[in-house]
Amino acid sequence: MKITSTDALIIIDVQKDFCPGGALAVEDGDAIIPVINKMSPLFKHVIVSRDWHPANHCSFGNPPAFCDGSWPAHCVGGSPGAEFHEDLHIPDDALRVSKATTPEREAYSDFQETGLADDLRHRGVTRAFVCGLATDYCVKSTALDAVAEGFEVIFLEDACKGVDAPPGSVQLALKEMTEAGVIFCSSVDLT
Repeated sequence: MKITSTDALIIIDVQKDFCPGGALAVEDGDAIIPVINKMSPLFKHVIVSRDWHPANHCSFGNPPAFCDGSWPAHCVGGSPGAEFHEDLHIPDDALRVSKATTPEREAYSDFQETGLADDLRHRGVTRAFVCGLATDYCVKSTALDAVAEGFEVIFLEDACKGVDAPPGSVQLALKEMTEAGVIFCSSVDLT
């Protein structure tokens, strides 16, 4: 798959709290970093997103998406856990998107209240390649919203990891993305 100037790479939530040792770690979440670092130079447009929660964010109590009723506090804005993983290479001109910044609203998607769709259109982007953490939450929501915004969406299978909570949520996310028209490919297929 040939990368052109109308493509964007959206790197979702590769933050310390979502990697091993973090407050809400995805198993082997850091294993995708070398894959992302290898392919990001192919893209003219790179977006890096992050959860940037206030300390009293609603997701720390009882979000409806999680089976046991709560997420641990994670990615509190300005905390070490909210920082991007130190091994992730972020281009100097990358667009940074902070999401889930309002205490009373959950926001899994990079497109929710961030202006990202308009930013991408302004740059002439028509196709969005998504990768990052976690497949079953923020990656899925970002991919589905990108489709709804009219972008062609490519899910990079080897550059994503899921938390799989509740069990089976990764498989369900893959099914939902497939049904929405998201295309699946591997980073090794990019040129």
